[in-house]
Amino acid sequence: MPELLTVREVADYLRVTQKTVYRLLQQGSIPALKVSHSWRFDKAAIDEWLRSTAVGAKATILVVDDDQTIRDLFRDILEDAGHRVITAGSGAEALEYIKAKDFALVFLDLKMPGMSGADVLRKIRALDPDLPVTIITGFPDSESMAQALSQGPFGVMNKPFGEADVLNAVKSFIRIGRS
Repeated sequence: MPELLTVREVADYLRVTQKTVYRLLQQGSIPALKVSHSWRFDKAAIDEWLRSTAVGAKATILVVDDDQTIRDLFRDILEDAGHRVITAGSGAEALEYIKAKDFALVFLDLKMPGMSGADVLRKIRALDPDLPVTIITGFPDSESMAQALSQGPFGVMNKPFGEADVLNAVKSFIRIGRS
């Protein structure tokens, strides 16, 4: 039996306002069904909709995290959405990739051994000031986050996160035309 969500639940799941959900309903762009006088959303259909609308063009995305499980999770989600994914287990490895290839988006873990995410972000900004970066963190109020904030704008994705969070970050921050 499908898992049905209310407007409030789907707004929370997508991390948008209920007003945004209603706007998507008016546009007919979000899969929904009317049960009695209320809208309901099949969670599996919402996940598929996110995959299909994440980005019109394939993009090359770099995922930087010292945790192999997190890198694998991102790879699975992003490749299922049609993107090319390169993963790096350290900041130094990530910077080598950035010097050699053009990326549409970088997901960057804030806390890593060796070079911190804040240090990597500073070096990314020196190499490509316009490259969108989404910081992945379980420590949003840390000193490392304060250091990262001094490097300019970026997205933030708090741990724990789910598939919808990853796809929303791609949709929000990706630059069409970079691959």
